[in-house]
Amino acid sequence: MLMTVNSADARELTGRPTTVAAPAGTVAGRVTDGVRGFAGIPYSAPPVGVLRWRPPAPPQRWKGTRDASRFGNDCPQQRLPRDLTPSDQPMSEDCLSLNLWAPERARRLPVMVWIHGGGFVMGSSASPVLDGAKLARRGVVLVSFNYRLGRFGFFSHPALGDGGQRSANFAFEDMIAALKWVRGNVAAFGGDPRNVTIFGESAGGAAVDFLLAAPQARGLFHKAIVQSGANREPYARLDRDRPARISADHAGAAFAASAGLSNPSAAALRALPAEAIQGKLGLLDQQPDRFTGPVIDGVTVLDDPVEQFGAGAVPRVPYLIGSNGAELSAEPFVPILLDLIKAALGPGFAALGGSYGDPPSPALIDDYYFGEAARGYARIMAGHGAPTWLYRFDHVTAAERATRQRAQHASDIAFVFGNLPPGADAQDRAVSDLLGTYWTNFARAGDPNGFGLPRWERVASGGNAALIVAAGSAATRELGNAARLDAVERAMNERRARENLQ
Repeated sequence: MLMTVNSADARELTGRPTTVAAPAGTVAGRVTDGVRGFAGIPYSAPPVGVLRWRPPAPPQRWKGTRDASRFGNDCPQQRLPRDLTPSDQPMSEDCLSLNLWAPERARRLPVMVWIHGGGFVMGSSASPVLDGAKLARRGVVLVSFNYRLGRFGFFSHPALGDGGQRSANFAFEDMIAALKWVRGNVAAFGGDPRNVTIFGESAGGAAVDFLLAAPQARGLFHKAIVQSGANREPYARLDRDRPARISADHAGAAFAASAGLSNPSAAALRALPAEAIQGKLGLLDQQPDRFTGPVIDGVTVLDDPVEQFGAGAVPRVPYLIGSNGAELSAEPFVPILLDLIKAALGPGFAALGGSYGDPPSPALIDDYYFGEAARGYARIMAGHGAPTWLYRFDHVTAAERATRQRAQHASDIAFVFGNLPPGADAQDRAVSDLLGTYWTNFARAGDPNGFGLPRWERVASGGNAALIVAAGSAATRELGNAARLDAVERAMNERRARENLQ
């Protein structure tokens, strides 16, 4: 059953009309200040009915010219009342669309493909903060897209096998389908399909790492940027539990039972009302007994990403990665997160006392979930010979400096895209110009450095060099929290060894 929630009218692009004849079909967008914008272009058939919990299917080709001035539906989700990338689009399972911005006379420009965050349970490509026009003015083609979320995007049940190999990561398959659309169509908009950078924040950054390790994504992109997305956590396996996670099959069966289906057929599962599938699942109610998120399914995800990176089972593409100064340590759920870390590390938690105090300071949250993983992935990629840069973002907007000293989770996005909040001052604009230039230089040539920019040194295997962005400026320095990160790394490695996860 198709779920549709009309919370508002769809967001529209403005400007004079423009059309592009692409292999997928002719689309009509809008031009504003020399940038052409297109929104709501389908890259897959709607994943509804018999297509629910299946890989994305090719979209039906339209006749004539398709209006591409309105953003598509958001995928079903539980929104948060406070979100740095808000969206008020109507919600529907018919949500697999993409958006594109390009300079009006673009020709073979580098392509940047954005993957939104939201813990794999919420998020949208239609947020005004993610408007790609300003990045496009820097000489790139910017693409963003929606992908299935929550149980629509990650789900497994033995009944869905259809007699063949079972996939459980439909969201990642959506991302791969969007990248294939880019490969086949972006040249018509002035982009170079042989020079594609994928980048994302939080869950979108984690998705970048998953795609680097996914066999089906090889050759679809050539550079990667991970913003606050690296993760060393163990993921669920398809059909057998592991010490830290129940299997996706067990979670799927528990969900089906909660929906009144004790031994369902595939048809019965696909006939469930979408509202029952979504329920209250969200960032604040993750239902770990009934939802696992990404799954090691043997199809798109062959192992935990950290294991695949460590084994060198990823392409040696130019790689840029980092985190923010106070990702979650200033949030009201700090005690909950510290309890989760304590439960995950077990005996290793006590060993952190010398680095974080007793009880541990909230800085452990940022180091454990973001900082150590970013440094760890950067070191791994550098060790494999990939050109790698590490950063730490700690600039706070003018509007927040009186109440906040460190950069919170997702606050970097507005600076990268150039869509700053009201009240931005000269420092804010300078940092936005720095990040926008670094990011587009990297997309263009595989190196963020350029004329007039503070030199950003590569990170070495085992190194701590990072671009520190704070107080309106940037410089390469040694990470000030390196000793703490070393302690977290030891605790994480001991945990993985203890749970036989290596």
